[in-house]
Amino acid sequence: MSQILNAIAYATRDLLRFKMIWIMVWPILVSILLWFVIGWLFWDTFSELIFLGFAEFGFREWMEGQAPGWLAYSIQWFIHILFFIPLVIITTLIITAIFSMPALINHVAKRHYPHLKRESGGTISGSVVNALYATFMYILIWIITLPLWAFGAGIIVPFIAAAFLNQQLFRYDALSEHANHDEIKKLLASSRFPLWNLGLLTGFLQYIPIINFFAPVLTALAFIHYELARLEKNRTHTTQVAIADNA
Repeated sequence: MSQILNAIAYATRDLLRFKMIWIMVWPILVSILLWFVIGWLFWDTFSELIFLGFAEFGFREWMEGQAPGWLAYSIQWFIHILFFIPLVIITTLIITAIFSMPALINHVAKRHYPHLKRESGGTISGSVVNALYATFMYILIWIITLPLWAFGAGIIVPFIAAAFLNQQLFRYDALSEHANHDEIKKLLASSRFPLWNLGLLTGFLQYIPIINFFAPVLTALAFIHYELARLEKNRTHTTQVAIADNA
């Protein structure tokens, strides 16, 4: 657990540096613009889907017959925003994972791991495939767990989904430039529980107002610190074993 907390602490310190501002801002701006355009183009379609959902739960007749117009309109706006914010966060995470990781890795490596050799075991196609898989499974988790909301247990779903998305998105990319192919396989196969813990802790940040603005880059930095520390420790151990065998 100390490694996880150290990774988050180092990530927070790196986040405060001036050069992080643009890396932090542009994915969010792109995500907001993307979903604003989609929302504007398909507003009527989304509204109809919302009312179909109300019909399933028996709220539509009340809204159309008894609820004041301003209340129905406000509820509609609130639900749009309720969907808009998570979609922006998810899209920002994906953009950060695919496009911003090289700059973030360079920053962390130069400051904290200057002697860690780059083996370039990861690929761009691997990052894209990993991001697509993470997104697909994230959506699937939400779909499968929809019945839980009827029993009040749905409150845990956002955090489980965020934990999965974070660890799946960033663990591969964090290692891709420094670890070789075998090291990536070995490290990704180990410490699954700590990776989920890190994904869960950073996932909580995505639901805290204002802090969620920084959450995507902070999550990326935390996983970079965590994985590069593991890689450095693994190489040191391998070297020590080799020296002992040759002695």
